[in-house]
Amino acid sequence: MPDLNELTTDARLALKTAAANLEEEFAGTFGLETIELFLTTSFDQFAGRAKVRNFLPLLAERFARQRLTALAKVEGKGHDGVPIVLFLCVHNAGRSQMALGWFNQLAGDRAVAWSGGSEPGEEVNGAAVAAMAEVGIDITREYPKPWTDEIVQAADVVVTMGCGDACPFFPGKRYEDWELEDPAGQDVDAVRPIRDEIEQRVRALLAELDIPAA
Repeated sequence: MPDLNELTTDARLALKTAAANLEEEFAGTFGLETIELFLTTSFDQFAGRAKVRNFLPLLAERFARQRLTALAKVEGKGHDGVPIVLFLCVHNAGRSQMALGWFNQLAGDRAVAWSGGSEPGEEVNGAAVAAMAEVGIDITREYPKPWTDEIVQAADVVVTMGCGDACPFFPGKRYEDWELEDPAGQDVDAVRPIRDEIEQRVRALLAELDIPAA
């Protein structure tokens, strides 16, 4: 586990609670050693760039849960058959987060979407948050994160947006590359057209996957 002495009392408790939660959720699938390894490495992914360290255990728990779910599918230890789509860009702060928001809104529980970045930023782009809020989609709970091999391998479709050669490649997997303007540094007026284009691309992808859009 991370050095607990560097955390507040509340954060230490939250991290221990996270380990217990994951152990209960993945009982019979992964042992405590694997769960603590994934929680530790997930914690380390955010520790160097987190603005508020008290949020680290929560971010680590959420990311570890996603990674363990992906690993379970890759290893054939459990999957409900629901398609998984992974959206990747550079900072995981704008385009991929808007795509994630649209996908979750339109697909509901009929599919799963994840996102990641080759160079994750510190926070989600404020203009992207505001533009999505205008169409009733809240992405304020999302956070920039990297991708890992098990997450990419578990995805049925990998959608890339500007990460170029940094994007991971696994033979035999379905890839799509969406050429979209980067919203970084743009105001809400400039982000709206990007948001709307992403909506149309997500709707088209859902149609191809034979998933009814809400």
